[in-house]
Amino acid sequence: MKLESYGYSLPAEFIAQKPAEARHDSKLLVYNATTGEIAHAKFWDLGNYLPPQATLVLNRSKVFPCRLMAQKRSGGKAEIFLLDVHTTDKRYPNCYPALIRATHKKREGDVFVFAGGVPGEIVEATVEVINKDGTFLVSFNRELSFVLEKFGKVPIPPYIREGIADSDDLDSYQTIFAQEVGSVAAPTAGLHFSEELFARLEKQNITRAFLTLHVGVGTFAPVKSEEIRNHQMHKERYFVEALELSKIESCFKEKRPLIAVGTTSLRSLESAYNKTSGQLAIKAGQLYETDIFIYPGHEFRTINGLITNFHLPKSSLLMLVSALIGREKTLELYEIAKEHNYRFFSYGDAMLILR
Repeated sequence: MKLESYGYSLPAEFIAQKPAEARHDSKLLVYNATTGEIAHAKFWDLGNYLPPQATLVLNRSKVFPCRLMAQKRSGGKAEIFLLDVHTTDKRYPNCYPALIRATHKKREGDVFVFAGGVPGEIVEATVEVINKDGTFLVSFNRELSFVLEKFGKVPIPPYIREGIADSDDLDSYQTIFAQEVGSVAAPTAGLHFSEELFARLEKQNITRAFLTLHVGVGTFAPVKSEEIRNHQMHKERYFVEALELSKIESCFKEKRPLIAVGTTSLRSLESAYNKTSGQLAIKAGQLYETDIFIYPGHEFRTINGLITNFHLPKSSLLMLVSALIGREKTLELYEIAKEHNYRFFSYGDAMLILR
C-alpha cells in the first residue's frame, strides 16, 4: 500500500477558511456502503439518514489555546506550541512538553518573554530540557492557566488563514459539548452539532454517548513512509466515564447501531474493544493510551457508521476512511464532493458513511 495512491488534487478554493454561519448549515454527503446509494443533504437533516435508535459517540475533549508567541530575551521571535496542559515527566514536575519554532538554535536555559501582559510584570518561559525526539520541556514563572489566558492563541491548522486565529475561532474551533481540556486540535466532525440539532435528534430517538480523546499534535503529522504500513502514529490519551461507558455497552448488548462522530471517537472505540467479550475492555474513568493506525485491511468491530469531514491528501485520516469503504470509493466520493462544491478540511462539510 503506497502513500502516493492516497493523493488527490484540491484547488485552494475548496479549503474552508470559515465555518458555516450556523453549525448545522454545513453540507452532508451520505454514502451507504451496503446499497451504494449516495445522497446530498444538509447536516440539519442528519437524523433522516441515521438508522433507527442509533447512538452517536462524540468526543468531548476541549481545545486549549496552546500557541504562545514570544521573543527571546536577547531578541528574535519564537512560537511555543504547548503539547499538553499536564506535566508529563515526573523528573520535571513543573515543566510542560512543547514544540518551539525560533529564529535561532534552541538551547537549554533559553528564556522567552511574552509581551502585552500585566504592566510592570515580566512573564517568561524557560527551556529546561531538550528531548531526543525534538520536543522541549518548558517552565513558566507564572501559573500555566494565567499564561494561556493572557497569551494563548487558538491552534487553527496552517491551511486556515495560514494558522492565524481571530476572535471568532475561540468559539468556532470548539464543539458546543467540549468539557475536558487537553486537545491541540478540534475533533472537527463534532463542530457541526448545535443545541437545536441535538434537540431535533432527540425527538427522532437518536441518543448520545461521550468519550474523551485528547487530540495530539500528531494529527498534523504527515505520513512520510512510502509504504503506509510503516507509519507510526503518536500516542494519544483517552477515557470513558461510567455513565457513558454503560450507554455504549448497552448498544453492543442490544445490537443497537453505534455511529462514531469523528475519527477520534472511532479510534477510541476500536482501541478499547475486546473481541472475546464483545465489549470495551476498559475501566470507567481510567486513562488509556492509543497509537492505533487504521488503514485498509482493518476489521471494524464497533461501529455501524462514521460522521467525518473531508481530509487532507495522503493523511492517516484519509487512510482510515479508506479502511472503512475502500481507497477507490473514498477518492471517488471526494471527486463527487468537489463536483458538488463541498468544502474541505476542519471548517468544511461532512460525510456520513453507513455500513
